Amino acid sequence: MKFVSSVVLLTLIILPGYQQLKSQANNSQNGFDLVDKAGNIRKPSDFRDRYRALGTYMVLDPKGNQMHVTYASPGTAESYRKTGKFPDGTVLVKEIFGTEHAQMTTGDAHWASGTKVWFVMIKDEKGRFTENPLWGDGWGWALFKSDAPDKQVATDYKKDCLGCHIPARGTDWVYVQGYPTLASK
Repeated sequence: MKFVSSVVLLTLIILPGYQQLKSQANNSQNGFDLVDKAGNIRKPSDFRDRYRALGTYMVLDPKGNQMHVTYASPGTAESYRKTGKFPDGTVLVKEIFGTEHAQMTTGDAHWASGTKVWFVMIKDEKGRFTENPLWGDGWGWALFKSDAPDKQVATDYKKDCLGCHIPARGTDWVYVQGYPTLASK
């Protein structure tokens, strides 16, 4: 009886830790889960909760300042720090906000206000969707606007996306210098 009680007690101690490790292990995002058979990409609905924030850019523009916040699927930053590359299936989501500001005790404070667009990129090392004009140069590319957040509106990554990424060509088309979590610790 003492042996059975010890086994039950030990199980009650180990099982919660195992469940936590198991849930963490399943916390990776396979970006191709967001892609249909034709290569159409959908925006992950839970990226703010499940993905890791990589960094934020502030874009000062006379037509309206913007704040660019970029998230990466689970495990991306850790893998990038080890290899210097984005692993196949990585999902990057850049959410672009308008901004508001006010004079506060800390100075002229600016904060995000109202999402304008989302850009989604999925790393594709294998060239899976060669017939789809939204796939190429090692990535799948998508754009979603705030007035229809679930409708992908880009038509050709070379026309709609790549132009802004030319300066980042040497870093796999991603502006990695603004993402401190990718830097080695």
